Amino acid sequence: MTSNVKETLLFPDEQLVTLFEATEPGLSPVAWAERNRDLVAERLASAGACLLRGFDVPDETVFSRFVRVFGDELNEYTYRSTPRTKVGDVYTSTEYPATEVIPQHNEMAYTSTWPERLWFYSAIAAVSGGETPLADSHAVYERIPADVRERFERHGVRYVRNYRAGLGISWQETFPGMSREEVERFCAERDIVVEWLEGGESLRTTETCQAVTVHPVTGRTLWMNQAHLFHVSNLNEATRLALLELMKEEDLPRNAYYGDGSPIPDADLAAVRKAYEAGTIAFPWQPGDLLVIDNLTLSHGRNRFEGPRKVLVAMTGSLSSRQEA
Repeated sequence: MTSNVKETLLFPDEQLVTLFEATEPGLSPVAWAERNRDLVAERLASAGACLLRGFDVPDETVFSRFVRVFGDELNEYTYRSTPRTKVGDVYTSTEYPATEVIPQHNEMAYTSTWPERLWFYSAIAAVSGGETPLADSHAVYERIPADVRERFERHGVRYVRNYRAGLGISWQETFPGMSREEVERFCAERDIVVEWLEGGESLRTTETCQAVTVHPVTGRTLWMNQAHLFHVSNLNEATRLALLELMKEEDLPRNAYYGDGSPIPDADLAAVRKAYEAGTIAFPWQPGDLLVIDNLTLSHGRNRFEGPRKVLVAMTGSLSSRQEA
């Protein structure tokens, strides 16, 4: 590493997030990454994430070039669960209102195949708030009461999703550019059950997945699901009651059950949320920040914010619980 980049740990108490800070203006993150690929991989394994700060990152084109230095093609965001817009060959972060908090989650942990790494580019930092909090997935696993962990590990998690235009995201947004036949093939390859409803205008998918996984490098057991995010208890009480007055529970835009189809008690999900809250860390974004995280080691979320905010995201690599099995 060159003398014009300083290395420290952003969260030394937790031994998480290596900070590479440029000490002079105009440094190219692409040129630096080409010389330090192995170093970044080593720090990802030890600290879960790397933050590059103070480098010259004028736009998403440089961000994309930086990500491509590390060898993997950028993933398409198919079987998505939230609205995003493609910008070049990267994506906007989840397009939820600024007043909403996005809970901690590992990217695409609601299915059996996930990106290995996530890449973030802070193009515009919010006036206040808007952090991307992180949490150690192994520490979360350890904090969850043993009886709750045991139920999740024994059964796994079943996700039921209903895609209707105007209520959540449609199937066309979830599977961009795919025909019904292509959706069916995609789902069949991943053991996702497909039901077309309302004459094919709406879709229901059901998938039973892992609750935990083992990191292929560190060997640590990690909490790896989105039950707490998909479950109806994630809705505020007024929204929950209003939706259940309009439709049956099985018709909700999304919900989660134990893998055998039995309901997950609200108390079990409250214990999971508490485990996340106890170990969440966060830093304020600065314009031009580049962050890469190991998607298994660390979960992420989003805080409320004020003012304009633009964070772009890329995903690379692929890992699967089906490969483990």
